[in-house]
Amino acid sequence: MSEGGKTKRPHDRRLNDLVAVTVVVLTVFLAIGKVKDDNIVQAMQKAQAASVDAWAEYQSTRIKLHGDENGLTTLRLLESSGVDKTLAAKQTAEYEADIKKYEARSKETRAKAEALEREYDRLNMRDDQFDVSEAFISIAIALAAVASLVDAWWLLYLAWGSGGIGILFGIAGFAEISLRVQWLVALLGT
Repeated sequence: MSEGGKTKRPHDRRLNDLVAVTVVVLTVFLAIGKVKDDNIVQAMQKAQAASVDAWAEYQSTRIKLHGDENGLTTLRLLESSGVDKTLAAKQTAEYEADIKKYEARSKETRAKAEALEREYDRLNMRDDQFDVSEAFISIAIALAAVASLVDAWWLLYLAWGSGGIGILFGIAGFAEISLRVQWLVALLGT
């Protein structure tokens, strides 16, 4: 009847059944969300690498543009000193064509790099949603396990609340809905 002066309560089988179902549902959702999150992280890495490449190409184009602008300026100075006008005109035309080409290319590569950065940011928001989802679902699973151990329905209710928040953020990540708790992301981020 008593162990150390305490009376034992009868164990509630219904609580254990609900905890088991809760843990299964949350674990399955967590596993599916983890696969999607890993794929998003891979896409983020690809977008970031492509962005770095695009910015390097932009920088290279700008350096070439600057070199041609300097060459054109030097050539124009030389034209005034009596250099062959035909040769100077030909070289001037080449510099001007290159300058136009590099100006156009630098605009294109800059736009491409900025688009890749926006894509990275969009994917990062989704990654954050899955991270928040994983955190709340993990908390829910832990709460459900403890609820079963101590026969506490209120802990199971807390687990359901935490799991519901986790599922909400996971669904937002899957559906690409802009749902973000900035203070939480900032708290958990770097």
